[in-house]
Amino acid sequence: MPSVDPVALAQALIRCRSITPADDGAIAVVANAVESLGFACHRLRFEAPGAAPIENLYARLGTAAPNFCFAGHTDVVPPGDEKAWRVDPFAAKIHNDVLYGRGAADMKTAIACFIAAVARTLQHGALSSISLLITGDEEGPNINGTKRVLDWLKQKGERLDHCLVGEPTAVASAGDTIKIGRRGSMRVEITARGVQGHTAYPNRAVNPIPILASLVGRLAEEKLDSGTPHFEPSTLAFTTFDVGNPAGNVSPAEARAICNIRFNDLHTPESLVRRIDTIASQIAAQTGSEISVTSSVGGTAFVTQPGPFTDLLSGAIEDVTGEAPALSTTGGTSDARFIKDYCPVAEVGLPGATMHQVDECMPLGEIRRLTNIYAAILDAYFRNSPA
Repeated sequence: MPSVDPVALAQALIRCRSITPADDGAIAVVANAVESLGFACHRLRFEAPGAAPIENLYARLGTAAPNFCFAGHTDVVPPGDEKAWRVDPFAAKIHNDVLYGRGAADMKTAIACFIAAVARTLQHGALSSISLLITGDEEGPNINGTKRVLDWLKQKGERLDHCLVGEPTAVASAGDTIKIGRRGSMRVEITARGVQGHTAYPNRAVNPIPILASLVGRLAEEKLDSGTPHFEPSTLAFTTFDVGNPAGNVSPAEARAICNIRFNDLHTPESLVRRIDTIASQIAAQTGSEISVTSSVGGTAFVTQPGPFTDLLSGAIEDVTGEAPALSTTGGTSDARFIKDYCPVAEVGLPGATMHQVDECMPLGEIRRLTNIYAAILDAYFRNSPA
């Protein structure tokens, strides 16, 4: 069984300019690496109206249960001003034992670490099934990526028993944090409608600006909750307040504000919209205006309750690092929000301090550390898989 150098594989992936939705050969790099280890690969290209086609990969080694799945993405965000980088962001150069490049932290390197860990496990351990679910649409609209692959797996009767996502969840060093859940995220747009009029005759108009400002103030002060044992308190933050009125002597007919809500598992998107609707209706009745509320959901809150699976991950990490990892639900969203509907899921990866930044990078020592962690997780899982 061939060995895999995680650094060299990470470099090969970083050299693919796979800015969402482009693939630029990244999925092929992963497929070629795992095919050499005996995986059966399914290249899945999905398309949908109004969205770019996306390259995805599902690869599996073995047919018996349980099936341990690793999920990740090969797409990356744009590099920004490439002249601001110390090196070409897609050259994958190493300086002073640090690998530089877009995707070094988020998250091409973690994919390389997992494949290297699988190669090591196959040299000395027995297993039932290992699979990889790799998408090129995590940084994009998430229309033709992980969700479509999961639907395809369901149609094929393919079962995932547990899943590990390789997002850069660590704070200081690889494996120091396990993400056992994520807050939900939603965008809420509120529009107040009045009656346009001349500012010299305010009695003939209904100015929506103070009406909306009153609602924004109420919502900004609203305490959604005090948090839960696994989640921080939910937050509501306004991101824009727009009127679009260039005239200095006309009060507008409409004003609009947008907020983002990051919410824990005490709420659903529906319950939050009802809460906002109630306050909006009160202010609309008081002012004689019309207020409408619309929303879109990025993801709902979820948590993988601590138990046999998280204990296995924690124990394997502690065996490698000597320290027990923290369990966390902080941060933004990830594709784990889709996978949680199919099987227990957690996230373990590299430090994320430089992700999406100029000079994104990863020390080689962290790459080796994460490879060792993934190998320990695989050994523990196939020695005594959790229920």
